[in-house]
Amino acid sequence: MPFDTSKLSSYPSHSGVYLMKDKEGNFLYIGKANNLKKRLHQYFSKEDSRPLVHIFLPEIAVIDFIVVSSEKEALILENTLIKKHQPKYNILLKDDKTYVRLVITDHPYPLIRLIRTKTKKKKDLYFGPYTSGLAARDTLEIILKLFPLRQCSDGEFQNRSRPCLLYDIKKCVGPCVKKCTQEEYNQLVQNTIAFLQGDAKKVLQDISQEMKKASEALEFEKANILLQRSQKIKHVLELQHVDNDFSIDCDVLHLYRENNEVFLVQLFFRIGKLVGSAHFHFSNIFSSDEEIFSSFLLQHYQELFPKEILLPITLKNQKEIEEIFYELAKKKVSIEAPQKGKKKELLLLALQNAKALFEKEKKHIDLQEKLLLHLQESLHLVHYPKKICCFDVSHLFSEERVAVMVGFTHGRRDKKRTQLFRIRTPLSGDTQALEEALRRYFSKAKKENDLCDLLLLDGGKGQLSTAVTVLQELDIATIDIRAIGKEEGRHDKGLSQEKIFSWESKEPTILPLHSPILFFLQNIRDEAHRAAITFHRKRREKKQVKSFLEAIPGIGPKKRTHLLQLFGSIENIRKSSIEELEKVSGFSKKECEKILFFLKKEE
Repeated sequence: MPFDTSKLSSYPSHSGVYLMKDKEGNFLYIGKANNLKKRLHQYFSKEDSRPLVHIFLPEIAVIDFIVVSSEKEALILENTLIKKHQPKYNILLKDDKTYVRLVITDHPYPLIRLIRTKTKKKKDLYFGPYTSGLAARDTLEIILKLFPLRQCSDGEFQNRSRPCLLYDIKKCVGPCVKKCTQEEYNQLVQNTIAFLQGDAKKVLQDISQEMKKASEALEFEKANILLQRSQKIKHVLELQHVDNDFSIDCDVLHLYRENNEVFLVQLFFRIGKLVGSAHFHFSNIFSSDEEIFSSFLLQHYQELFPKEILLPITLKNQKEIEEIFYELAKKKVSIEAPQKGKKKELLLLALQNAKALFEKEKKHIDLQEKLLLHLQESLHLVHYPKKICCFDVSHLFSEERVAVMVGFTHGRRDKKRTQLFRIRTPLSGDTQALEEALRRYFSKAKKENDLCDLLLLDGGKGQLSTAVTVLQELDIATIDIRAIGKEEGRHDKGLSQEKIFSWESKEPTILPLHSPILFFLQNIRDEAHRAAITFHRKRREKKQVKSFLEAIPGIGPKKRTHLLQLFGSIENIRKSSIEELEKVSGFSKKECEKILFFLKKEE
C-alpha cells in the first residue's frame, strides 16, 4: 500500500533525518530537514517540482525518522546512513577502489614508494591520494631525481654487501653499505617530506646551510653535490610556475542535468594550473542540485582537501559543511559560489566539460543501442538483448574445475554481475560443470527476478543442448540462447569462421568475418574466457601454496593461515627475516628458523 499521508501530522517539527522505504522494506531515499513535518508535507503537495517525484511517491510505503539536535548532526547522520543503506534514489559514490599514495616507510633508513591501498599503517607517512596513478608516478620520479633515497626493499637493504648500480649513477646515496651517515640520510628524508608538503623554500634554505658547512669543512665534493641538488629543485619549481595572478589551490565542481541523467565534473587546480579532473555519472537521481552537491562534498572529501571548493550555487548548509571539513582536515576549507571574475570562468569551464561528457556518453549509448538492435535482427532474437550473460568453464587436467558468468548490460561489461563457481560435482566433465553452473545461477536469478535477455555460451550444439535442458527444467522461457563456436580448421582459409548456433534452427548463423556484431560476440566470449582462466589460476595457486606450507613439519593449519594473512604469499615469507617472523603472534624462534630453512631449501 502507498504511504498514508494522514500520518504526516504525527511527525515531529524537529531537525532530523527521514528514511523512506518501499513495502518490502528496501530503502528508497534518505534526506535531512530542519523541520521534519514541514519537509515531508512538501513531498506530497503540488509545490515539489523536482524531477522523478511523480514516479517516486507511489513507491513509498513507510517513512521512518531520527531526530537530532542540530543541522550539522543531521548532515553527518544522513551521509552515514546513505553509505550504509545505499538507497535507490540517493547519489552514492562507490568506495570500491583503492587509492594511489606515496608512502615514506617507518624504518631507520626510510624508503619512498607508490602504493595502492585503502588502509594505512600507523607509523608510515602517507601523501595523497593522488588524482591519478600517472600524477603519482610523475611526482615520485621528480622526488627521486631531487632526493636520492634508497629504492631497494628492506630485505635487499639488509643483505647487501656492496652498492648497487643506482649508487654508481648517483640515484641513491648508498645507505645500505654506509656510504652516508644516518644523520645525512635523515636530512634527505626531511627535505623530501618538506618538498611533498609544498615547503620548497625551507628545503632550499636547509640545503644552503648544509652547503655552507661543507665548504667551511673543505668538503668541496659534498658541497658541489648539494649545489647541483639545489639547482635541480629551482629548475623544477620554474617548470611548475604559472605566469598568472591566480595561483590558489582549488577544486571546481559543476553538473549538467538532462532528463534523468546527471554528470558532475570536478576540476583540480593547483598553483593556478589544471592538474587533473574526475567525473561522476548518476541516473534516476531524485535529489535537487543543492542536495547533490551537499552529498557529494560529504561523501567525496575525507582526506585530501584543497584550500577552496568552487560551486555554481550557494548551499544552505554551507557553514555546517565547512565546520565538518575543519574537523577532518584540521584547516579551513572555504566553499564559494563566485558570481564574476576568474573563478566564475573556471566554473563555466567545468560546466563545458560536464556537457561535453554528457554528449559523448549519449552518442556512445546511441551507438550501442544500434549495435544491440542489429544483433537482435541478425541472430533472430525474440528479446532486445539489454542484459547478456556468458558462461565459460576452465580446468587443468580436470583439477580445480571452475565456471564463470560474465554480464554485459547495454553492451558494456558489468563487473558487478560477474559470478564465480567452484564446481562441486565430482569427476565432472565440461558439460556437467556447465550444467551445474547454469542451474545454480538461474535458480537464484529466477527467485530474485534478475534474468538476462540473452544467454551466450562458448561452444557448440552440446553446450546449447545443456542450457536448453536446464532452463526448461527451471521453467524459464523468456531467455534467448545462442552458442558461439569455431568452424573446424581448413587449409584454404586464413581465418577460422565462427558459427552461431540456436535451438530454433538446424543451420548455424555465419556472420561476415569483419562484422561488428561478430566482433562484439567474440569480445563477450573472450571476457568470459579470461575471467574463467584467472579464477582457475587463483584457485590452483591457493592450493599449491597451501600444499607447500603443509609440508613444513610442526606448522599446523591455524599457523599456516595466520602466516598467509600477514605476509600474503610464500615469496614474502621467504624474503622475511627471523626477527620479522618472530613478531607474528604464537611463533617461537625455533619455528621461525625451521620455516625459513625449509623455504630456502625448497627454493
